[in-house]
Amino acid sequence: MTEEPESVMIPARKGRAVRLTTGEAIEIINTHGKQVVDTWVFSAEDPMEFLSNEHMRATLGKLWPAEGDALITNRRRSIMVLEKDTSPGKHDTLIAACDDYRYGLLGCTEYHDNCTDNLYVAMRRIGIKLSECPSPLNLWMNIPVADDGTTSWGEPLSKPGDSVILRAQMDCIVAMSACPQDILPINGAACQPTEAHYRILPPAR
Repeated sequence: MTEEPESVMIPARKGRAVRLTTGEAIEIINTHGKQVVDTWVFSAEDPMEFLSNEHMRATLGKLWPAEGDALITNRRRSIMVLEKDTSPGKHDTLIAACDDYRYGLLGCTEYHDNCTDNLYVAMRRIGIKLSECPSPLNLWMNIPVADDGTTSWGEPLSKPGDSVILRAQMDCIVAMSACPQDILPINGAACQPTEAHYRILPPAR
């Protein structure tokens, strides 16, 4: 009997990073249903190659990936495949990761947890120092785009337990931040960030 892979928590407002080998997968779980998880993927061989939303949009010809789509790097290679998505599939590739400057513009006068710093801390924990924060794939972040090109801050359409499975196409590092946004309804109308979870899945047989 095969053991169920261990579920690991991404604490509310914090980040985690994990290494995957080619063929392994990560299941990222929206535990409570309304939590956005900013997600980055870096080549394990060279972190200067990473999941790039602008390159991915050009390759896919759409704003966000769906089941079966490849996640594309800044060197125009597939780094992962979105193998399964149990949510309505609305994710975001337009909005940059929040940072302390962003929260200053939102009226904060003291330091606020943010996804950019969560990325840096998570990567340092596994021995990698980054100098820049690439734009993340914002899982479950709902950014409606109107016909005139304007955007708005929607609430996630996901439900508790929804998940995505990303399958590694090369040895890579996946970093995740449970978005700390508590001013706009990015994490639901309650503006209350929560924890999320992930599991590492073995190569498909």
